[in-house]
Amino acid sequence: MPTEDLLTAWTALLERCDAADDPGPYGRELLRRWSEPQRRYHTAEHLRAVLRHIDDLADHAADPDAVRLAAWFHDAVYRPDRTENEERSAALAVRALTAAGLPAERVAEVERLVLLTVTHDPASGDRDGEVLCDADLAVLGGTPEAYAAYAAAVREEYAFVPEPDFRAGRAAVLRRLLALPALYRTAAARERFTAAARANLTAELGTL
Repeated sequence: MPTEDLLTAWTALLERCDAADDPGPYGRELLRRWSEPQRRYHTAEHLRAVLRHIDDLADHAADPDAVRLAAWFHDAVYRPDRTENEERSAALAVRALTAAGLPAERVAEVERLVLLTVTHDPASGDRDGEVLCDADLAVLGGTPEAYAAYAAAVREEYAFVPEPDFRAGRAAVLRRLLALPALYRTAAARERFTAAARANLTAELGTL
């Protein structure tokens, strides 16, 4: 799918954040990463969806543009065969945004937000973290058909993992999500997604 709209959004975002350097090369490099061949779910379409959900929830955020920056970086490093993707994505955010001339305080906030996607469990009152995590997990609250497509794409990303091992690992992920104090923290996301997400997660868990 063409990504010109994403590059336009990135450029506008960096300009709003007073980047001292040309945003174009940074945006193109990020989109190259989001288009890598090992990705089936964690693609530019996922980034587009997360950004759309952030727009929907922006009134809840303390710093909506920091949340948008975190969305751009939260899966920028993605290797299914590695476990430190979020940490490496956060480090990439620090390097790129510092080089772009963004203030250290905002860079640190973006780093913190990206690292939150390890657990999707922001502290109570962490409004930026709540918006990012809700936007990232919105896919869980889709229609059964959309959720099935998401789950199938995740399985494709882990095609190298034998079926018994994948089932065990995936079940652990689903149980962890279902055990969260709340899947969604913003009122809008709770109302829109919770019931469907719990039904989808429970249904998939029943197949593993």
